[in-house]
Order: sequence, then structure tokens, then C-alpha cells
Amino acid sequence: MASIKAEYIWIDGYKPTAFLRSKTKVVDHFIRSAEDAPEWSFDGSSTRQADGHSSDCLLKPICVISDPIRGEPNVLVLCEVLSPDGTPHVTNTRARLRELSEKHAAQEPWFGIEQEYTLYKNSRPFGFPENGFPLPQGRYYCGVGCDEVFGRPVIEAHLTACLNADLKISGINAEVMPGQWEFQVGPLGPLEVSDQLWLARWLLYRIGEDFGVYAKLDPKPVIGDWNGAGAHTNFSTKAMRDSGGIKVIEEACQKLSRKHKEHIEVYGAGNESRLTGLHETCGINEFRYGVSDRGASIRIPVHTAKNGCGYLEDRRPAANMDPYQVCAKLIETICGE
Repeated sequence: MASIKAEYIWIDGYKPTAFLRSKTKVVDHFIRSAEDAPEWSFDGSSTRQADGHSSDCLLKPICVISDPIRGEPNVLVLCEVLSPDGTPHVTNTRARLRELSEKHAAQEPWFGIEQEYTLYKNSRPFGFPENGFPLPQGRYYCGVGCDEVFGRPVIEAHLTACLNADLKISGINAEVMPGQWEFQVGPLGPLEVSDQLWLARWLLYRIGEDFGVYAKLDPKPVIGDWNGAGAHTNFSTKAMRDSGGIKVIEEACQKLSRKHKEHIEVYGAGNESRLTGLHETCGINEFRYGVSDRGASIRIPVHTAKNGCGYLEDRRPAANMDPYQVCAKLIETICGE
């Protein structure tokens, strides 16, 4: 058979915000699942995950999808990073989420994540003039036309790639600032939604190469009267989705209020520039929840309130958040005692 290209993808050790890395392994057999993909290694001293005198880190495949760029039978292989002894590396935040997912599986937690991001070209947000600023925000949200929307060919290519790779992308839309977009992943279980978000991010960066633009997850890409970029995280358990679940949702909000600071600590670096109490946010040092309130920390959707069951939306996570950490913190706070 012909050789197959497997793109191994992992998360590095940069702080305060980790980045994606990848490299290609050529194999002589079909890879249909993580079990078919061999373990590999990389130079951790180049990714801030090891010292030079003992630099090997291991890559353990955990999720395999079709490669929509190279085409079948080539694949993308998302990996966990392990230390040489086979234990989870200190930068491996997925391991903690896996433990919590198994512990609270009976509650059936579901997640849907709204990933906002900003396209850049020549060091400026796509659609910003070389000198000065565009017209004020407002007309760009879900806009249409080349004077209101910028980068649609990139976004369409990304959406198509994600769907061809069988990622559960549930929608896209232009956001409030020129060059700012959003895609949504889910609803899925905690490990699945996090894995798919990282893979969708990788595809976004990779497709941007073909268009000469790049995506950034900066929580506040432009200072001033412009919305920031978040990763609103929708969450529910079986009890929340069942009849009368609104009471469980309100109880969850009370639990979240008591752990607000702990959540903010893992909700993305630089989030203080975004959570100002303006531009559809609640202040970073304040916690409140409300029905249909996009200025609250937690929004209870209006149809959830009307139906008496459904889900809540945590509006605090920044665009650059690590979904493994955010999902783990929500499960820990809401599903724990």
C-alpha cells in the first residue's frame, strides 16, 4: 500500500498560554483509531517541556480524524504528552479532565464551546485600514458584504475542513469587530469537546497559512470601544436537561459563585483586559447570573428559563482558554459535593 502521512499534534509548555505543535510521521499502514497510531517522541527542550540534557517527551495518540487538507487516507493525530516514564507530563492538562470525567460520568456532563478569534494580516486585524480605525462596532456582527465582513473565504474553508474531518461544528458567525469570527463545537462530552476544539484550532491556523492570514485568540485584540474575544462555555448535566432542571441550574450558579476566583485563574491569560463590565461582560472581580443577561458571569438562556430545564452559559472564559482546564473546573465545581 502507499505510505500514509499522519500529522501528530500536541500542546506545548509555553506559559501563560500554551500553543499547538505538530509534525508528520510517514507510516505504511492505515490508521483508523488512536490504537492504530504508534507512540512517538519529540524534543521537549524546544517546546519548554524538558531540559536539553534530557529532552525526550512522548506522544500518546488519543484522537484520530481524517486529514481534510491532505485528504484520505492521511490523518490528524491528537496526542497527550507523557514523560519518559509514561506518566502524564506536568503540562498535560487532559489527564486531570480524564479523571474527573470518569468520576462524574453518571451525571452525563455535556459541553458546547463558542470559540471567538480574530484574523490578522500584516499585524493588523483583517479589515482594519493601514492607518486609523474602521467604523465603530455594531454593523459587523453577523454582517454580509465586503464592507462589513472580512475573511469569509478563510472561514468557509475552515468550516468545510472541520465538517469533512467529522468534527462536531454546530455553527459559525461573524462577530462584533472587523476580522472577528466565531465557531461553535458541541454539544459533546468533556473530553470529546476539548479534543475537537484543539483540532479545530489547529485546522484554523493551518488553513490560514494558505491564505496568508493568521488567527489570534487574544482576549482583547484591540484596546478601546471594541468587544473582546471569549470562549463562552455552555454546560449541562442530565439533571439540568430533565424536567425541573432549572432548580439544579440555579444551584450550580450558587456553587460557581463560591469558586469564582478559582475559575478565573484557569479561564485564560489576559482576561482582565476583557472582563471589564463593558462590552457584554461582567467585571472580573464580580459574579452574578441572570436570565438572558449577556452582561452576567453566567447567562441562563431564555428558553431554558421558559422550559424549566436546559443549560447554563459561562461567559467568563477567554478565547485563549485551555478547554481541558475549563471543562475540568466546571465539572469539579458543579458535579462535586
